[in-house]
Amino acid sequence: MLSVKDYHVAYGQSEVLHGLNFDVKPKEIVAVMGRNGMGKSTLMKSLIGMIPAIKGEVQLDDVDLTLLKSHQRVSKGLGFVPQGRMIFSTMTVKENIETGLTSTGEKIVPNDLYELFPVLEEMRNRRGGNLSGGQQQQLAIARALASKPKLLLLDEPTEGIQPSIIREMARTLKKIRDTRGLSIVVSEQVLSFALEIADRIIVLEKGEIVHQEERATLNEAKVAAYLSV
Repeated sequence: MLSVKDYHVAYGQSEVLHGLNFDVKPKEIVAVMGRNGMGKSTLMKSLIGMIPAIKGEVQLDDVDLTLLKSHQRVSKGLGFVPQGRMIFSTMTVKENIETGLTSTGEKIVPNDLYELFPVLEEMRNRRGGNLSGGQQQQLAIARALASKPKLLLLDEPTEGIQPSIIREMARTLKKIRDTRGLSIVVSEQVLSFALEIADRIIVLEKGEIVHQEERATLNEAKVAAYLSV
């Protein structure tokens, strides 16, 4: 579904990602893990087109995205939930979700989105800024799903969210994968969350992939060692 080859990303003269190579299969959930400053968010922002790559290529379902702008990548099937949610705080829940419809040409929020997130239907006329952190995260995911992506990118989705909501989010993401048949890539520091949702875990260290393993055979202690300061 997603293929990343010899992928280099830099801020000015400072290269942050050094020749990454990985694939994501259809209906697979991949967790990209690593400590702060190791390149996780840079990777996610680059995959959605916010930061250009200086070398390498990205393909989604055999379509080359490497030179496309962010909105073009969304129209080709990438959905993005940014770090910090970045919802529109003065707009209603319904209006926030509707911003995700622009690439589909639809005008009305599909009912199945509200079925995934019942609390959003209850609060559809409430301003986004009045929602809790967990509810805002649900809203950001619903907004991304409104564009009908083939692959969903989530950047640090558990940041600032209480443990009970994190567990609920894990169940929701697996349900999204199973019911909608899409692939998911999530950048994450919380190992328990990654173990709950991921089929495979990739560990970044100083902009390079230093470990990659299927969840079924994962050496948890080894991954935890990479994440410890």
